[in-house]
Amino acid sequence: MNIKGKNVLITGSTRGIGKAVALAFAKEGANVALNGRGEISSEQIAELEAFGIKCMGVSGDIADFEASGNMIEEVVKGLGSIDILVNNAGITNDKLLLRMNEEDFTRCIQINLTGTFNMTHHATKRMMKQRSGRIINMSSVVGLIGNIGQVNYAASKAGVIGLTKSVAREVAARGITCNAIAPGFIETEMTEVLSDKVKDQMNQQIPLKVFGQVEDVANAALFLARSPYITGQVLNIDGGLVMNG
Repeated sequence: MNIKGKNVLITGSTRGIGKAVALAFAKEGANVALNGRGEISSEQIAELEAFGIKCMGVSGDIADFEASGNMIEEVVKGLGSIDILVNNAGITNDKLLLRMNEEDFTRCIQINLTGTFNMTHHATKRMMKQRSGRIINMSSVVGLIGNIGQVNYAASKAGVIGLTKSVAREVAARGITCNAIAPGFIETEMTEVLSDKVKDQMNQQIPLKVFGQVEDVANAALFLARSPYITGQVLNIDGGLVMNG
């Protein structure tokens, strides 16, 4: 798929990985719909429009099925179609299993997994009619290998992988691909607060001995959006972490 002129919606795109993905697509000439639970700032929209593309913001809770459908329709109305969906929005709420309550578990599933289902469900209806589309779901290496204190997060991200592979089989005949990206330790606002000692311990688990950058994940999203013959796959952006498993 030629990215230029295509319309992409990225959930959770006001910061971190989502923001980097939005910037990468804008630089390649794609029109971008930004998403967050709150209002999208005019400054962020202007930053992307500086690349000569159309940019709009759609606010809403992806965990709400009806709200997700409304956001897809808002993008179609504003940009004309939805060609690429990047399901990036997600949360963490880390606790050991015995300290985790039902709400801790359920909320993570609702945002990370149910939210991905909601957006994919509504976007796929549009993509099926146009017989083309790219769906890129943000999973995590934790969904592949697990992690202490992240039972809820790991379950949600493992679910995203199963959803991705199943959707890929269902929509392939209509020219739609569906893939997942599984980031490892990536430098974001979340990792900035970690102590040097904790960062060193995490680096020791990575064969390349360094955290990834948000641009590494964004480039992977561009690669999958361009690729017509890759579907149902999980692309690890992790410096070899899962290889060490």
